[in-house]
Order: sequence, then structure tokens, then C-alpha cells
Amino acid sequence: MTLLTEATDVFAATESVGRCIVVFLARRLPLTCGAFGTSEKNRVCEVLRTLQAEGWLMSVRAMFDPETRTEPSAFDAGFAHAVDMVGAFEAPSLSAALVGTVRLERAGWSRQFATEWLLGQREFATVEARGEAVDRQWGFVALWEWNDAWSAATRKERHDYDAECDVAFNGDLALGMNIAGRHRLDWASSWHHIGIWEAPSLTAVDLAMRGHEAVADFKFTTSRHFIGRLRPLTEMIEADNVEA
Repeated sequence: MTLLTEATDVFAATESVGRCIVVFLARRLPLTCGAFGTSEKNRVCEVLRTLQAEGWLMSVRAMFDPETRTEPSAFDAGFAHAVDMVGAFEAPSLSAALVGTVRLERAGWSRQFATEWLLGQREFATVEARGEAVDRQWGFVALWEWNDAWSAATRKERHDYDAECDVAFNGDLALGMNIAGRHRLDWASSWHHIGIWEAPSLTAVDLAMRGHEAVADFKFTTSRHFIGRLRPLTEMIEADNVEA
């Protein structure tokens, strides 16, 4: 895959050729009697287990350590956004990603959630935070598209911009934040990229974004941001406990 932007000191081109992110922005639907009961939840959870057995990474956490089996999870975002949860899986291929979302919807996911699915191939590898291991229970998700100013910029101006942004990304790592690399979405979306951070606290996210503002990170982009608390998907998929 041709890189849309160049690799930097922080971000290296990935060796995971072909892997595809499956982003979901999901809003919980009002439950009607029997629309999403225990049987529907069980079917959705069974598909999640099957996808994991087929080589899917079922959480952002798993992207950093694929050999460790982690339970499917997402970020609970309803306290701050119009969607209830934001999450990402990583499928072995684009075709697997397309088929997997259909399997989830048909199993009953669409009875519980109105979902915006975004798919795209991995472009840059994950980047681990510096310092000792800490618990990271918060996620920060950024969707962005390059704006007209970026399109009009010279190659040198873009290179200088990337170097300035690297200062902010290094600041993120120093704050204990992991960065899940970067994925391209522009093959089927108006968004060009997605970046996901694992953060130890909301304070760390706030300080990180101040660092990005200080280097004018957003001058070349239109962005959409989400923040949420990490939770197992089995807790956020809620049966109404009434069978049809």
C-alpha cells in the first residue's frame, strides 16, 4: 500500500500487510419487547468468539500484544458523545472485515445498535509508551481528513508539519499513552485516517491535546474526536431479558 503521508521518527510503516481495522461508532437503540433478548446476545457473543478464533484482534489492547488473548472490548463513550460506544477490531484482511461486520449484524447486533462501520488498512505500526507499565483504562479516538491547506502545501511544508507533530506525539508517549499506529480509511470514507490512543487518565488526554494544539497539529486537518472508558463488550451488549 502506498503511504498517504510519510513515516516519521515516531511512526514506522507497518509490516502487517493487509490487516484491516474495523471501527464501530454505535448508538444503542431503544429496546422493544423481545427485540434483543438473551438468545440474540448469545448469538452476537458467539460471533465475536468465532472472529477471534479466526485471527481477529478484538480490542485496541490486542493490537499492541496480539499473542495475548484479550476479551472483546470497546470504549464506553455515552457520557460525552451522541454514540454509546466506540471501538475497533483488526481483521486479517479487508474481505474478512466486510464479511465479519455482516455476520455481526445478522446475528442481532443491528437490533441493539445503530452503527457506523469504518474499515481501512493498517498504515503505521503501533507505538508503545515510554516508562513503566501502567493501567490504561481510557481511550482517545481521532478521525481526520486532510484539508485544503494540506492539499495546497508543498512537500517541505508537509515534512516540517510532520516533524512538529512528532514533538506532540513524543509528548503523548512520555505521558504514558500508547498509540495504535495509524489506519487509512479513505478507500470508502471521507475520513482519511484514524488514530487511537490508550491513556492512563483523562488528565493525560487533556495534557496530550494541549501539546498537539501547541504545535498547531490541527491546522491541516478536519477532525472528529471521541473519548471513552474501557469496558468488556459483553457488559455493553445488554439483553432486554424478554424473549419474543
